[in-house]
Amino acid sequence: MLPATFKLCAGISYRHMRNMTGLRKTAVVAINQELKRLSGPGPSSWIHHVRRRSSLLSSRIEEKPYSEVDMAYVKQGEEALQKSISILSDQDGWKTEIVAANGDKVLSKVLPDVGKVFKLEVVLDQPPDQLYGELVDNMEQMGQWNPSVKKVKILQKIGQDTMVTHEVAAETPGNIVGPRDFVSVRCTKRRGSSCFLAGMSTHHPGMPEQKGVVRAENGPTCIVLRPNADDPRKTKFIWLLSVDLKGWLPKTIINQVLSQTQVDFAQHLRARMASAQVGTALAC
Repeated sequence: MLPATFKLCAGISYRHMRNMTGLRKTAVVAINQELKRLSGPGPSSWIHHVRRRSSLLSSRIEEKPYSEVDMAYVKQGEEALQKSISILSDQDGWKTEIVAANGDKVLSKVLPDVGKVFKLEVVLDQPPDQLYGELVDNMEQMGQWNPSVKKVKILQKIGQDTMVTHEVAAETPGNIVGPRDFVSVRCTKRRGSSCFLAGMSTHHPGMPEQKGVVRAENGPTCIVLRPNADDPRKTKFIWLLSVDLKGWLPKTIINQVLSQTQVDFAQHLRARMASAQVGTALAC
């Protein structure tokens, strides 16, 4: 019975059968009945796991499909991720912009279809999961610890991996670069032990251009978090940055501002994570 049940379940994965709601419900009921028969008085861990998966399958039957607009955001986010990975995987042509005393460094290169991009490479003391939690789960709190950012607001979430955000960047010291804002689609993915946080500019009806603030554009951008090769308890942090600040700004100033912003961000993130660790220790 069990092999036949899983054949029935597998059938719903074929594209021409995905819309056959009755077949999917039959598969879910059949799996649950078969698991009850096999489990006996003390179900094993694998049966509990499959039960959970069948429950998820049942809940997905009732999910509403994404709209065309939602799917366009998802596609755009995945495009930003693929472009970022392609840029970062090419190691040729990078030039050093900044090397800090602690080893943090910013590199840059010019791409024909993108323009100048910057890459921050640092090692942080926390594991990737902790940094992922701060940068993704606590994204809207970034303005509390990063002086370069006034506000981050999530405008819309699409599924588990895609969201649209509005970010207001603070003016630089001396107001060399005035306030900018961005509307971005963001895509978060995990591949093995690595986490990717990619994004690029988009449009959203809930956030038209704001009076007194220049709407800048970014993308592709991407933060990569992976365990450090020398110490897996730490993280190799890579941030690919591509920004068009708009306005009449000399390229030399733009290059200086963007590379320094990346170095400053690493320092602010370190301080934030250290503060969080102290708070956790005190709570214990």
